[in-house]
Amino acid sequence: MKESCRLIVNGGVLSPGELKYICEAAESLGLDTISFGSRQDIIFPEKVDKEKLKAFDKLLTVLPNKVRTENIVSSYVSADIFPNTSWLTSDRYLYVLEQFKHELKLRVNITDPKQRLVPLFTGHINFIASEHEDYWYLYIRLPEWKKTVMYPALIYSWDLDKVELAIENMLQEEPENVETIFELASDAIDTNNRTVDKPLEVPFYPFPYYEGMNRIGDKYWLGLYWRNNRYDLTFLKAMCELCAENKIGKISITPWKSFIVKGIPLKAKLQWEKFLGKFGINVRHSMLELNWHLPVNDADALSLKKYLVANFDQNDISTYGLTFGLTNYTSSAYHFTSVVIEKNKQSEALSDFIIRDTYNLLYAKNFDPNTRDYIMHVQDVDKVELPGLLMELSQLYFDQLGTEREETTSQDIKKENHEEQVYQCKDCLTVYNAIYGDITQNIPPNTPFESLPTTYECSLCEAPKSSFEKKTFVKA
Repeated sequence: MKESCRLIVNGGVLSPGELKYICEAAESLGLDTISFGSRQDIIFPEKVDKEKLKAFDKLLTVLPNKVRTENIVSSYVSADIFPNTSWLTSDRYLYVLEQFKHELKLRVNITDPKQRLVPLFTGHINFIASEHEDYWYLYIRLPEWKKTVMYPALIYSWDLDKVELAIENMLQEEPENVETIFELASDAIDTNNRTVDKPLEVPFYPFPYYEGMNRIGDKYWLGLYWRNNRYDLTFLKAMCELCAENKIGKISITPWKSFIVKGIPLKAKLQWEKFLGKFGINVRHSMLELNWHLPVNDADALSLKKYLVANFDQNDISTYGLTFGLTNYTSSAYHFTSVVIEKNKQSEALSDFIIRDTYNLLYAKNFDPNTRDYIMHVQDVDKVELPGLLMELSQLYFDQLGTEREETTSQDIKKENHEEQVYQCKDCLTVYNAIYGDITQNIPPNTPFESLPTTYECSLCEAPKSSFEKKTFVKA
């Protein structure tokens, strides 16, 4: 797979004018298509003249083999069309993304845990919306870390950029754990943190169908996908003009090499259908095709996907809710699909012989990539064995679908009379839970409220300790 020139797209969100400018820049460089990357960035699929590229000063570009500049991944693309946290609106995403002015050296994800289209944990810095308005969980996995760990405080929406930059500035010191990061960040910047009062809950939803014209309320949204991830510049420019005509402000890229246009007026539906027909655009690919994640510009991976999808189709196999990823031994990125097909490295000792590729199959625990826990299903199998093994995994998925939730329900029933005592601020309703303590004020976990110093204040509104009331909740 060759390295390509990338264009940074903050959170995967573009205005029609910005996308049209990019298309015109690409045309002037001799290209007739662009591609999309897995981090919602834009890829020039062919080699470009670096000197000519310098003329387009509005583009933040990353040239091959240069110091990495990372893109923010966001679930803005899911807002208003898929399940979402009530306070996290499209506008709120845009306000948050607007903070990030510097060139990122770390991968940042800004996501809603109630959607499934955009992965939560594939960044080095992962901000995940909490139930508290304008507060985010932070999960960190620095480049040298093997595991993702939770930061011991909720981050305020308007502090996200400050916190990320403070962590970037620590990289030379090579912090070994999240407690060190918290201490250094607390010393370096002033933030409006909130104590963590409950663990992050990530509900399970099947992977959504994200293509075609779909109605939500009094608007339509349109998802578009190309099999080969090469999007025609003439079509894209004409689409940008149609967006401007319909007063559509944003176009959003997905991590699945596709894009979504939201806010199409009801009266414009026929106009858009005629437009798509004029360009011969197919907007009803099978879910068998849409739920795959492939490396960019990898012809072998695309060929393998076509082979596997054809076998699924021939055998009339359902993969609803599942996602598949193709990767190879050189990939260091975290997986974010239910099933991973990993190509093995060929032995250098046999370099004089022509040998067939072999593959490993992995699947996420409960087939939920947000568990971040992958199980090896088989190793070193031939390509011809893959279709049958994937069908076997698909059947396993449907056999156990709902089992985990049933077990959880059973456990909840047993615990339905279990009461938990906490203390709640009368002024702002912040909860102090002894289980978690309050790391923002150096109160360790398992510290009873009665043991807090008399000088203790609410971590959010600074009300005195006397403003907290004892509350008893039934743990459900």
